[in-house]
Amino acid sequence: MKLFPLLLSAFLAVASVAAAADLPNLGEADRVYLSHRQEQALGAAIMRDIHVDPRYVNDAQIEAYVNELGYRLVANSPENSQAFRFFVLHDPTINAFALPGGFIGIHTGTILAAQDESELAAVLAHEIGHVVQHHVARSIAEQSRSLWPTLAAMALGLLAARSNPDIAGAAITGAQAAAVQNQLAHSREHEEEADRIGFEILVKSGFDPHDMVAFFRRLQRENQLYGYNAPVYLRDHPLTSERIADMAARADRLPYKQVLSSENFYLVRARIRAQEGSAQDALAYFRGVVDDKRYAREEAALYGLAVAYLRTGQPARAQAPAEEAARLAQSPMLVMLLAKIAAATGKMRQAAALYRHGLDLYPNYHPLAYAYAELLIEEKQPAAALSFLQPLLVRRAGEARLWLLAAQSYALLGRVLASHRAQAEALALEGNYRAAIEQIDLGLKSGQGDFYTVSAAEAKKREWRALLAEQQATLK
Repeated sequence: MKLFPLLLSAFLAVASVAAAADLPNLGEADRVYLSHRQEQALGAAIMRDIHVDPRYVNDAQIEAYVNELGYRLVANSPENSQAFRFFVLHDPTINAFALPGGFIGIHTGTILAAQDESELAAVLAHEIGHVVQHHVARSIAEQSRSLWPTLAAMALGLLAARSNPDIAGAAITGAQAAAVQNQLAHSREHEEEADRIGFEILVKSGFDPHDMVAFFRRLQRENQLYGYNAPVYLRDHPLTSERIADMAARADRLPYKQVLSSENFYLVRARIRAQEGSAQDALAYFRGVVDDKRYAREEAALYGLAVAYLRTGQPARAQAPAEEAARLAQSPMLVMLLAKIAAATGKMRQAAALYRHGLDLYPNYHPLAYAYAELLIEEKQPAAALSFLQPLLVRRAGEARLWLLAAQSYALLGRVLASHRAQAEALALEGNYRAAIEQIDLGLKSGQGDFYTVSAAEAKKREWRALLAEQQATLK
């Protein structure tokens, strides 16, 4: 299935218009690639804006799940040493897309539409196939590098246009808008390559390839039944029967294997559903499915009900369904839910004990660490929070959330330079080097810090200036 986003379609469309104006060309797609650093620079420039978009899902538990699933697939891909980052957008449509630099986005609508984890894994595996085959880089490399600033600047408008095609006319004017509509069909060769690579990744990762076929067939039926109201996934990128038949033939040659979805798959789907629409509508929905017992998994329905109660400011009523869900299943998400309820009802010691217990059981589940540090900060225990965070920052220096928590802790302790330095680290990890430099400058103006601390801050500032210069040069 063609999973390139409208964003990439616009990349190619604008490039097509520019090519007609005799702008420089980087060469043929089968011979010219962007360098790894160029891909990273372009992807980071787009992600810098996506991070501040209201549709970006800034939820540590949802993010942790899609990255765990994504990296399970990446481990079995042809380029398993490449860095990837998986993220989610609040959008009810069914879609997923790859950006330069290994960034892969997925809509909440896709997660809710997947009936089991193998179906969701199939979508991500297809996108990983596009990345490892360098389809995005090859397509962009065909066109003029002088287009890249325009592409990055148009990113948010084009992401919105995936859900509402009318927005494309506002985001891209004149001939460029018309070109977008004429360039929605991508290379069939690229799509077939992504199918093949994605299928192999799915099988090697232990998922059921028949579910890949089932998901695509279901979407194709919806396309036939609902026409223009079918998933945007298919309106932009029609799925051919030949490609489904090819995947089905591959799957039929493999022995049947029953694959169970993870507990977190069901809980994440319930979490997304409990956060969508109005709080009261979400509560009414989960009350209904719990009463009627018409949900795929009872513990997930109870979890969704508890999250909805928390969202409506009724933590005491969330207690019973959360405890029942925890009785039925085991997951770090359920431990976190119980801790959140304890904190919301003023039982801070109980909440802290639950977080510590959860970290003992699930030491690699990062959202538990974030939540525990947040609790310590809320309880005005910044020294304890830093004591907890500092060893994590040594091992997991690439996590922006940890740096932001450290920044809050330093601020409560009056350590201005350290606080701004930590905020700068988080911004740099999100590709916003200019803002990172501004933060480090604010910290240096405080006059705090010994010679070593100031020298380290100045060194980071020089590093980010170099990265900013490289990013700007790439986007020229």
